Amino acid sequence: MKILNITKPYRLKDYKFTLLVLVLALTSLGIMVIGSAKQSVQGKQIIGLIIGLIALVIVSLIDYVWILNLQWLLYALTVGLLLVVRFFGKDVNGATRWIDFGFTTFQPSELAKILLVLFFAKFIMKHEGEMKKPLTIIKALGLLAVPCFLIYQQPDLSTTISIALVFCVLMYVGGLSYKFIGVVLLVTVPTVIILLSLIVHSDLDLLHGYQETRILAWLQPEKYKSDEAYQQNNSIMAIGSGQLTGKGLNNNTTTSVKNGNFILEPQTDFIFAIVGEELGFVGCCIVIGLLLLIVIQCLLIGMRAQDLGGRLICCGIASQIAIQSFINISVATGLFPNTGIPLPFVSYGMSSLVSMYIGIGIVLNVGLQQKKYK
Repeated sequence: MKILNITKPYRLKDYKFTLLVLVLALTSLGIMVIGSAKQSVQGKQIIGLIIGLIALVIVSLIDYVWILNLQWLLYALTVGLLLVVRFFGKDVNGATRWIDFGFTTFQPSELAKILLVLFFAKFIMKHEGEMKKPLTIIKALGLLAVPCFLIYQQPDLSTTISIALVFCVLMYVGGLSYKFIGVVLLVTVPTVIILLSLIVHSDLDLLHGYQETRILAWLQPEKYKSDEAYQQNNSIMAIGSGQLTGKGLNNNTTTSVKNGNFILEPQTDFIFAIVGEELGFVGCCIVIGLLLLIVIQCLLIGMRAQDLGGRLICCGIASQIAIQSFINISVATGLFPNTGIPLPFVSYGMSSLVSMYIGIGIVLNVGLQQKKYK
């Protein structure tokens, strides 16, 4: 039975329970690690799981084609929420990223990651035959620039980068020429190297002060070992100290990163350090393996989607999870400069968790409407 034409008569056997089980397993593991890192916030993460699961079930039953038809409403909602943060947001440690509702806070940039995937999925569908035209690319970049600028100004460089990378994946899947992408890479890579060189060897004000310092600390960890490189160095040592099987969850070892306060807020951006220390190499492999399986499941669903929009949604959500995971783990292991971005389904944060569950819910709806092969 249809309700306002937003649902379809789905079949239970088409529901991708494998993906749901993988997400729930990773979230459950994350809740245990969060409880070990900071017991006081574990309850909130459980509430986030319940809200996210309800949202996932509801969204998974709503026709994604109907959602994509709300293209401009989704874009307006994204920009509107980011503007609310810009002018009325709550400042925490010099960053204005949250809307304070009194009983809880909400980070719109996390939801923006999902909404922008939906928006550009529809945009690319409508311009499928024009993806190689410069005007189409300029339009897409212009539409991307507005939310990215607002997020960057919060300031939140890591989220800006992740959204931009997901956009590149969507454009490529949508039919953008690989030659164009190659040219962009040939320009971008040298530019990044030059910018890093300027940051190190000159006084040019190219980034926010703390961002420049974090890059310098990453390039010269010994020089900044007592301040900006302190957390990252301790994260690397913590992961190494866990060895094969770790020290165990909720351990009372005084030299652990959580008990010794060697990492501030270990339940968020550096949650992987807690995984490495307490669950060891085995625990790290389990987390990475679950993330990889979730990404693969999303891509498999996308491969059998009934249209380009479904494929783009699945690729967008999969790439968002993959890119965030790669950045977060790279920061925790010292491969990237210190930048705050949550590890999907693992890090503490109700906004991130619920938003990711909404994204998975939409992927599940794509799976309910797959092509039927004989």
